Amino acid sequence: MSENSRQSLTVTTGGKRIDVWLADYLTNLSRSRIQKLIENGQVLINNSVCKQKKTILKQNDIIIVDIPIPVVSSLTAEAIPLDILYEDEYLIIINKSANFVVHPAPGHSNGTLVNALLAHCPDLQGIGGIERPGIVHRLDKDTTGAIVVAKTEPVLHSLQAQIKAKTAKREYLGVVYGCPKEDSGVIDLPIGRHPSDGKKMAIVSVEKGGREALTYWQIKERLGNYSLIHFTLGTGRTHQIRVHASHIKHPILGDPLYSAGHSVGVNLTGQALHAFRLTLTHPITEETIEAIAPLPLELQKLLQILRQKSGLKSIMIN
Repeated sequence: MSENSRQSLTVTTGGKRIDVWLADYLTNLSRSRIQKLIENGQVLINNSVCKQKKTILKQNDIIIVDIPIPVVSSLTAEAIPLDILYEDEYLIIINKSANFVVHPAPGHSNGTLVNALLAHCPDLQGIGGIERPGIVHRLDKDTTGAIVVAKTEPVLHSLQAQIKAKTAKREYLGVVYGCPKEDSGVIDLPIGRHPSDGKKMAIVSVEKGGREALTYWQIKERLGNYSLIHFTLGTGRTHQIRVHASHIKHPILGDPLYSAGHSVGVNLTGQALHAFRLTLTHPITEETIEAIAPLPLELQKLLQILRQKSGLKSIMIN
């Protein structure tokens, strides 16, 4: 076992699950991190390895937690320009451009948002994980728009909890093929890994491993054979909007995985999907922060062309 930081705690009042109890006492660790430590056999109860995160504690139980000392990351800081929508000492919100990978992955070892953030915020190293320091949520490589990054561990846990509890609101604008008959709706279909294509997600029943996925949508503009739609996430599954839009036969324009690839005279870098507004509660000041990411020029040009074709000139987004 690698070198650890060991903490010993005594239970004064029993009756709680061990993961819940530890999360109350080790406030610098998230509950999911504590559960991972339990899975890895790094939590002891009265000198015996704890096997289950649901174990109920008794008064006077002695808990020992071995917390691995963070491994030094091999990631390099890169001075890549960032479009910053909001920043203070606790968090930063970026307007991510297309073709910008969020964190290193096979085939993308550098040139990512994380590499850029490490140059901009040197103290980010190790917060929340080696390869994804400070990352609260993610955007697909070719999806543009607002993404928030935490600068401290407690802020990271708070923002992740807001995402999970849906108190943080993530809103998108997307151009899709076709025009739904209704003006608005809800797509409530579970999403899981595609059964035969490892690069894709798909509608998969919960019984077969799919996870609940909820997407709210509202048409902002009908543009001939296309529509501009306002999407709001009820959950945060991988490729969620793209999979749901494709399933209802209105895929996102330019989506390389889930659309038919029709051309409208604009060479898009990626799919026409933009995270235009992110609303959250500041974990320290408790103020409401609303970050609005302007539409990228490609998407503005696409809308201009579609409006000209359909005889429309302007749009009002509330």
